Amino acid sequence: MTGIDTRDIAAPRRAWLGLAVLILPVLLVSMDMSVLYLAMPALTDALAPSATQQLWILDIYGFLIAGLLITMGNLGDRIGRRNILLAGAAVFGVASVLAAFAPSAGVLIAARALMGLGGATLLPSSLSLISSLFPDPRTRGTAIGVWTAFFAGGSAVGPIVGGILLHQFWWGTVFLINTPVLLVLFAVGPFVLPEHRSSGRGPLDLVSVVMSIGGILPLVYGVKRAAAEGIDVAAAFSAVFGVVVLVLFVRRQRHLADPLLDLSLFRRGLFSVAIGSSTIGMMSLAGLSYLTSVYLQSVTGRDALGAALLGIPQAVVVFACSMNGAKIARRLGARTTFVLALGAAAVGNLMLFGLGVDGGIGWYVAGSTVAGLGYGVVFTLVSEVSVSSVPAERAGSAVGISETSFELGNALGLALLGSLAALVFRSGGEFASTLGETIDRAGSDGALVHAARESFVTGMHTATTVGAVLLVAMAAVASVAGRGRTRPEVELDSRVPVDSAAH
Repeated sequence: MTGIDTRDIAAPRRAWLGLAVLILPVLLVSMDMSVLYLAMPALTDALAPSATQQLWILDIYGFLIAGLLITMGNLGDRIGRRNILLAGAAVFGVASVLAAFAPSAGVLIAARALMGLGGATLLPSSLSLISSLFPDPRTRGTAIGVWTAFFAGGSAVGPIVGGILLHQFWWGTVFLINTPVLLVLFAVGPFVLPEHRSSGRGPLDLVSVVMSIGGILPLVYGVKRAAAEGIDVAAAFSAVFGVVVLVLFVRRQRHLADPLLDLSLFRRGLFSVAIGSSTIGMMSLAGLSYLTSVYLQSVTGRDALGAALLGIPQAVVVFACSMNGAKIARRLGARTTFVLALGAAAVGNLMLFGLGVDGGIGWYVAGSTVAGLGYGVVFTLVSEVSVSSVPAERAGSAVGISETSFELGNALGLALLGSLAALVFRSGGEFASTLGETIDRAGSDGALVHAARESFVTGMHTATTVGAVLLVAMAAVASVAGRGRTRPEVELDSRVPVDSAAH
């Protein structure tokens, strides 16, 4: 009698409904990483925050997400992923309302911190619940592609949604739109999402929790401060302190029976490739997105909404490629797909050489679209490998590691590539610290404005080229990492090996 291949059986309708519910908080968390950029001018007029408060309004959300992801992923494995998802959504919703009606900058910073706390529970719990909803590797790969598409798409759509809302309403609406979406999650989630908690796992090691947060937060703060104000004593001390604490944290994990960070995952070549690819990929994407946003507004003279609309082709491509990343990997092998996708992202970055002071918008659309093709596939594979690399009871902790690498990559991209572009810009003449400030001070001095814009474009070309070089280097690492190992690597589908070299 011929056995039935369960991989060819469609997942139950309830599982797909559950996925639709899981997408909702993911979309909100990713949108809230970018939607605030356009609201800052109106928000500044209303609340009059100081320069330091403006930085904290923008950064505290990402800081807490980065610092808490590993802890929240582990906590969800122990107390239940649906429980922590709904609890985190409640915190996120209350904080969103508080942010929308914040009477002062201090209250808004506190609300953004609470949103970061809630967001840190939503990402790992929602992605790890997919392994419970879709035990079959093939349908799970499709589901993770959908999850990644909405996560990546939310970040790209955030500025567009923000631009539309700010065109009609007050700045608080960029936060208030979260509440009706979360109400749908509360109404439907308890009935379609399975509860999953690990059995036989010990309590969280609180010392490790403190050390992970105490290492990641200063490191992220240090690199972000370096990006905003240059490398100074505070930035250097904070980053070095964070690195030292993280080294001690890793040493502690080696001696724990049930560690917060499972170091054995990194002995799997494909998992290490995934974490490296997410870090380098987000690093280059953050640099590209930030610098081209400044280019479109301060060099070409477009408003925020006009600049955001030019990003629609990239958003569409990232969405489509995220949806189909797992299928590409099953056909070509995960390792080969990593190499090709990283290469495509590098080519897209290099195409930005076509941008100039007096033209090049077509090159921007084409380059960002090609880069989006690579980024979409890479980020889907990272999520798939993270979920597939461990037993279901440890999926939350593995996902926490991968999502943390995304956050660190984003911070490093803004700090290192942003600082490199700023250094090249300032070396081009007697300019202020930023292009926007230089243009404001120049007044009617057209020659100075043109020279400043040319210098900025040179800095942008330099930074995106370095991003492309890093992507190529990571592709080279992906092509050779783990070769010759006797232990099989993670497979995205049990019928199709990751790569012949992965065994």
